[in-house]
Amino acid sequence: MKNKIIVGKMIKYIEKILAYTDGVSYDDFSKNSILVEACVFNLGQLGELSNKTDKDFEAENSSIPWRTMYGLRNKIVHDYEGVNLVLIWDIIKNDLPELKNALSDLYFE
Repeated sequence: MKNKIIVGKMIKYIEKILAYTDGVSYDDFSKNSILVEACVFNLGQLGELSNKTDKDFEAENSSIPWRTMYGLRNKIVHDYEGVNLVLIWDIIKNDLPELKNALSDLYFE
């Protein structure tokens, strides 16, 4: 039950980020500090939650990049000024939709 709640919260953070950036270009994203901060915050929250699931659950669902998400969270929290916006944009546009689908498969099992 705990893991399902965490996965549900993770999906909600991803949905927020995807909604914020829907129809937005990288140029507009990079120039909008409020949008950048909202997305980076939600990515940080996503990463924090990725460290809260049970280790057995993570092992059973090893296709989910649990450690990578937590690593991004650490980068964001400890070096916010050094966050690479091109990388953040790439994650949002290329990784999050697929991650949302994979997490949804776990959530709706």
